[in-house]
Amino acid sequence: MPRQEPAVVTIKVPFAVRKRGGRKLVLAPDGAPVPAMVPHIDSTLIKAIARAFRWQKMLETGRYATIREIARAERINPSYVSRVLRLTLLAPATVEAILDGRANAGLTLAEAMGVFPVIWARQRRQLPGR
Repeated sequence: MPRQEPAVVTIKVPFAVRKRGGRKLVLAPDGAPVPAMVPHIDSTLIKAIARAFRWQKMLETGRYATIREIARAERINPSYVSRVLRLTLLAPATVEAILDGRANAGLTLAEAMGVFPVIWARQRRQLPGR
């Protein structure tokens, strides 16, 4: 009986790899991100959210009266403080998704600190990673 060669099967799966926020992201052929098997926790974004709520509490309790005072105490630019403070206006569901690692990997700190609507329903439509 003649010896049979094992069949060779080649499977080609087109995809692309892009860097986002210092991490590699796998993209499907249509350009959509392939969901990760483990939650994506963006520690930079989480740290900024924590700072925002800490600074907000400092303003509310009277520890600091202005954004400029916070900036001076933290030795950073007042403009940065005000942009980070805007993160306190994110919808609670969005903040929770970011903290749990359920937010889309497309939501970066730069996008979160950009201009977004304060009305939560509009945020869900505008922000990636809602």
